[in-house]
Amino acid sequence: MRVRPPSRSLSRSLPLLLVLALTLVGCAAGHTSTDPTGVHDDDFGTARAFAVTEDGTLNPTPDAAAEGIWELYARIATREYAATMMSSYRVGNATDSDTLAYVSPDPDAPGRWTLAANEAFADDRELLTSTLVHEFAHVLSLNTTEIDADSGPCPTLAVSEGCARAGSAILDFQRQFWAAYADAPNPDNDDSAVADAFYAAHEADFVSAYAATNVVEDFAETFMTYVLETAPADASSPIGAKMAFFDAHTSWAAQATRIRTALGR
Repeated sequence: MRVRPPSRSLSRSLPLLLVLALTLVGCAAGHTSTDPTGVHDDDFGTARAFAVTEDGTLNPTPDAAAEGIWELYARIATREYAATMMSSYRVGNATDSDTLAYVSPDPDAPGRWTLAANEAFADDRELLTSTLVHEFAHVLSLNTTEIDADSGPCPTLAVSEGCARAGSAILDFQRQFWAAYADAPNPDNDDSAVADAFYAAHEADFVSAYAATNVVEDFAETFMTYVLETAPADASSPIGAKMAFFDAHTSWAAQATRIRTALGR
């Protein structure tokens, strides 16, 4: 998830980012001409809900604004991956919400996710793109091939989605960059005051203030930066080391290259 941060000066050449989040819900197949279902959403108030079909399109057919957000996500994730991994999509229009988008596992469709987006902020194409890359990173790093969703004691890294599997990218990232902190927020922290204090103490370690929220958000923010921003001049810096992490994890480096190509970068 990502949310709108307070105005502040950052010590890096990245744009200020609104915080976003994505949550996931169930799916259906086949197109209809009916209007989308109206659902309550804690972040957006009311949202329009769509099922993701077997070919990665939406049912019912969305309006142009909602479809534009989905099509950008499908370009980032690939339509095939979106069709396989995403069960549903919901869109709100809440100018008073700090949430741009969010993802979460669908309890009714194990292994699949829902994407939710706030079209009130979708006119900022760069912000929307960075947000959707961030959220795609959550799906890639927290899906059931990376996280064991079964409950029980977790000997590795416990996150809200389950227990990180040995060899997972999120576990490697946590061990390399977070294990040494004595004051780190817990992996499910969403308290902005806690994140702000941690960021203030370790600003040089993070690509954004929001990345200091927890290891899960740091992973997604760092991957987004790796995909969309120029590599830092100092490769030996903490941020340079995080960029090198994705270079070393070749499947993630390949995803980044594919996304850049898909976005024409």
